[in-house]
Amino acid sequence: MSKERIVFMGTPEFAVATLKALLDANANVVGVITAPDRPAGRGMKLQPSAVKQFALERGLTILQPTNLKSEAFLDELKSLKATLQVVVAFRMLPEVVWNMPKKGTFNLHASLLPQYRGAAPINWAVINGEKESGVTTFFLQHQIDTGNIIYQEKVAISENESAGELHDKLMEVGAKLVVKTLEAIENGNAPSIPQNTIESELKEAPKLFKETYKIDWNKPVDEVYNLIRGLSPYPTAYTTLVSGEEEIGMKIFEARKTGKKEKGENGTIMVEGHSLFIKCADGWLELLELQLAGKKRMSASDFLRGFDVSKYQAQ
Repeated sequence: MSKERIVFMGTPEFAVATLKALLDANANVVGVITAPDRPAGRGMKLQPSAVKQFALERGLTILQPTNLKSEAFLDELKSLKATLQVVVAFRMLPEVVWNMPKKGTFNLHASLLPQYRGAAPINWAVINGEKESGVTTFFLQHQIDTGNIIYQEKVAISENESAGELHDKLMEVGAKLVVKTLEAIENGNAPSIPQNTIESELKEAPKLFKETYKIDWNKPVDEVYNLIRGLSPYPTAYTTLVSGEEEIGMKIFEARKTGKKEKGENGTIMVEGHSLFIKCADGWLELLELQLAGKKRMSASDFLRGFDVSKYQAQ
């Protein structure tokens, strides 16, 4: 059993793997902080976070504050008598929270800091065509994602890998790194490397907005392809099919680069047999999996069986 009294903070599936790894390593998790239940699904019923569902199964103490600075929450948090806090995919913490335990608070971030600080490091690494990413554990400080680095683990990104696939790899590697970090802190030999000692041109990972998802077919094939895989399966790149006054939104989950050389206006749609292609600035992309607005996700071949796309242009 871990000698530290640990409060774990996290919300999505990405954080569940770390919480499970801590429990499997016999860490003494005395409480879990996660987001309040939120309405979801067709009935908009309140749904617990992935972390809450897992914590309930394991019989852990759960807190779901709406305000991290409220006296009631701070009193509950103090009562847990944590000596260390672990944060994975949660929200920005006020100093009164991250500075509470005597051993401080450390965070798992899904990039090789100082690169890709921000809310969407996995997506931006793929969108930017990076060949590697990784995970970092670091001690929290005032500015987000800037604290002293404890450990890092690199992960290769393959040419055709989606953000979803990279997410799942980093989730597992990150869970192991958190356990390694906890052991080092308990043994008193955890590194603490200031990020300003690492010299590199910084790339940011800001929150994704809808304008980011829109495909610009005037961009080169590589850029469009990286955007599609960098937003797949969520929040998903999209285009608009236009024919006269008619406009239909279409999400694109998976595509493939081709060697096609045919000329055509950017955004031109071409069908060959059961295959669907769209023209970019310097070539053609083949669409493999897509979803029309209001319809289900499907293969391009299934889409072509039920939809005459020949009169449309992609914009």
